[in-house]
Amino acid sequence: MIALLLALGSSLAYGCADFLGGLGARKAHVLRTVMIAAPASLAVELLLWPALGASFSPGAVGWGAASGVASAAAFALLYRTLAIGPMNVLSPVTALVSAALPVAVGLLQGEHLGVAGLLGLPLALAAVVLVSAGPGSGAARPSRTALLLAFGAGAAIALQLVFLHQAPSDSGVAPLVTGRAVSSAVVLGAAALLRRSLGTERPAYAVSAVAGVLDSVANLLFLLAVRSGDLTVVAVITALYPAGTVLLARAVLGERVHRGQLAGLGVAAVAVSLLALT
Repeated sequence: MIALLLALGSSLAYGCADFLGGLGARKAHVLRTVMIAAPASLAVELLLWPALGASFSPGAVGWGAASGVASAAAFALLYRTLAIGPMNVLSPVTALVSAALPVAVGLLQGEHLGVAGLLGLPLALAAVVLVSAGPGSGAARPSRTALLLAFGAGAAIALQLVFLHQAPSDSGVAPLVTGRAVSSAVVLGAAALLRRSLGTERPAYAVSAVAGVLDSVANLLFLLAVRSGDLTVVAVITALYPAGTVLLARAVLGERVHRGQLAGLGVAAVAVSLLALT
């Protein structure tokens, strides 16, 4: 139950972070947004270090660094994807892709589900599909480029989660600190190399920073959840984060929410309830 609640919290934080990151990327080049978000995320993890501790063993540093590279790619691809829009289609597509790899890894590593889990897992994946179902004919349709970016972002997110899961369970926040330091260095290095093509538009500083903070919180909750539960269950619950993005896009941007997406939210509630019984 603790792992379930942590995974739900991670899902909510990811959904809010994605919405704000995509919103910020509409104001300026995506790298300008990530240049604010990544260091803000690192600052949060450094503040958590004294409270939660950190053991920088080779395993923690190695897997943390790998997650940082994947995180940098996820940041840029995801925020660019959501900036192109529509958010209420592309975000769920990304989530579906990001759920597949961690679930497969968990099952291959020998994780087993009870009867309730075997029912809840496909229901949760179905919920993501329903939430990603295209709205009516009058709604905006994503371009091929946007869909490719969404798949790339999903793969990068999946790798980040798998790498964090592989880090030693007694390493505290060391994998998060290492990962975010690496991702910040990658982002700032890329921005320096591409500075002439970033344009002159100023990023939405506050929105981008809050997105980074929420992403850091989401990573922490995921790490704590996967240390107390199965990757298979935690990953699929975390992948329900588009619900938050879709609802925020509806409330703030006026994007349409299809009936199938609303049904997906209901299926998600049933799936989470079944997984809680696992």
